[in-house]
Amino acid sequence: MTRRLRLPSLSSLTRAYQRNLKTLTRALKPVRAKAVKVTKKSAKKTTAVVKSASGVKPVKTAKPATKAARSKVAPVEGDWIAGVALGLGGARRFHLHVPPGLALQPGEKLPLMVMLHGCGQTGLDFAKSTRMGRLAARKRFLVLYPEQERMANAQGCWNWFHQRNGQADAEATILWAAVNQVAQRYPVDLARVAVAGLSAGASMAALMALRFPERFRAVIMHSGVVPGAAESTATVLGAMMGQRTGHLPSPYAGIADPAALITPLPPLLVLHGNVDGVVSVRNGIATAQLWAQSQGAKAGVPTTQQRGKRYSMRVTEFKANGRPVAVLREISGLGHAWSGGAAKLPYSDSAGPDASALAWAFAEREFKRVVGK
Repeated sequence: MTRRLRLPSLSSLTRAYQRNLKTLTRALKPVRAKAVKVTKKSAKKTTAVVKSASGVKPVKTAKPATKAARSKVAPVEGDWIAGVALGLGGARRFHLHVPPGLALQPGEKLPLMVMLHGCGQTGLDFAKSTRMGRLAARKRFLVLYPEQERMANAQGCWNWFHQRNGQADAEATILWAAVNQVAQRYPVDLARVAVAGLSAGASMAALMALRFPERFRAVIMHSGVVPGAAESTATVLGAMMGQRTGHLPSPYAGIADPAALITPLPPLLVLHGNVDGVVSVRNGIATAQLWAQSQGAKAGVPTTQQRGKRYSMRVTEFKANGRPVAVLREISGLGHAWSGGAAKLPYSDSAGPDASALAWAFAEREFKRVVGK
């Protein structure tokens, strides 16, 4: 069925302009302050260095007055570069993490991992919890941390559930604009982009993959709600409890011949704790099943994996033509938290298997298939 294009009204454009202006005004000051290179040593100095694709230049910064102030600047060594992406749904800040010591070959471009935080978090919180930056330094990739504005959601949640008023799609479009903006200024390989998220960020990651399936090579959902299970604020709670049936949007819903899809969905990795009291594990299971059905994939025999004393995982692969379309990892004993995350941080459980390593390994496998490496 052809989807009719709905043109925005003048009043909606006016409201969008006003939102953009307010959010951009708030965002500009942090952008100037945070686009600096920060290390444990340089945080004590009055001069920082910003590395970019074009060269190196000194940037004057004020000396942080306290240890707490220094901790708010960057979670790891390397570049923590700020920017703002604009769209009809408003403006969203983002930070690009560039690992230290990258020595690019002429014309070389790097993979990009987009990381979407959960409710009650910021991009910086998520970076600290997941420690994806340390992995990026070893594996040579860039990490993008978009930031939800509290003007758009008071709890800092991505509005994946606002399907009826179009806000969900608007935010997905802004987030893709952030990816494009970063790719224009830094050595990003747009053929190797993956998106991952926690909780509301996981649901938005799935929505982005559904809206732009040709743009992502892998999608990772950690403790998220099944797509299509909520359409408004009133339906979110039931969806989180696993009481609402999810669905994928056309053309992926109920397709008779998955081979006829012009653009198949990117492979999906689902990580979900089986004692999650905020978002029921039923959502993770349902998401993997829906993703598999849209590609005509069949579930394999579940296996149990465990490394050392970390929580064990029940792993189910859904394959089509011998290739995994979806992988479900149900983590025993994990609640609503990033598995294997930094200790003593909210929404982070260090006793779980390393979700960051699992996410990157999953994405890297798909990147190698794309570029033939």
